[in-house]
Amino acid sequence: MSSLNKVYASAAKAVADVKSGSSLAVGGFGLAGIPWVLIEALLEQGADNLTVVSNNCGVDGAGLGLLLGQGRISRVIASYVGENKEFARQYLSGELTVELTPQGTLAERMRAGGSGIGAFYTPTGVGTMVAEGGLPWRYNPDGSVALASPAKEVRTFHGREMVLEESIVTDVALVRAAVADKAGNCVFHAAARNFNPPAAMSGRLTVVEAEEVVEVGALGPDEVHLPGVFVQRVVPLTTEQAARKGIEKRTTRGERPAGTEK
Repeated sequence: MSSLNKVYASAAKAVADVKSGSSLAVGGFGLAGIPWVLIEALLEQGADNLTVVSNNCGVDGAGLGLLLGQGRISRVIASYVGENKEFARQYLSGELTVELTPQGTLAERMRAGGSGIGAFYTPTGVGTMVAEGGLPWRYNPDGSVALASPAKEVRTFHGREMVLEESIVTDVALVRAAVADKAGNCVFHAAARNFNPPAAMSGRLTVVEAEEVVEVGALGPDEVHLPGVFVQRVVPLTTEQAARKGIEKRTTRGERPAGTEK
């Protein structure tokens, strides 16, 4: 594949060589900006025993929740469980290893991995089980703790205690972009810019599904949120696929009582 043309004909071809036991960084937040098509292609592909690094693990029956529901994920590194009841059930019953990490720390661990930084110090988590250890990573079926987080190194910098956090590098990253050129330079829209860029950076092999694919040179340098050097494969979405925008929780405002309209 030319360095100036990383386009793959389909999501299925782009994830065909993802092996069982792989680690995956997955972009998005809840259902915002997640790589819907790549996740479903991986579901069809059949890889299992996956370690997933993502802000959360989708919801029941959608996003990463599809892989979780079929027992294809063995370990999750995330910042919270969210609205996913199956995620909570598997964790509490001892079927799933879960490494809960502060949200900003998780993003920085991925970004650092992509930047070649082995570890970094942060004040987040000092004085808690994040630094002191003991967070349940895996339970026994009887509810006792089978595996707990280890204590981490804490040092003082500029008069402030900070905890050492290791960076994250994954085998594969799956992300979604609003626009990508054929060389993999990406633009993300609104909330999709949260975890997609650091997830993309952390993958040794990064696959992007793009709502729009343009020619190299169509994006101005100041428009690019993620340089193509971090991307190996680009999957153009159909109009129907690009329009798919799931909503995790819909909240609406009721009608105003009569006589209160402005």
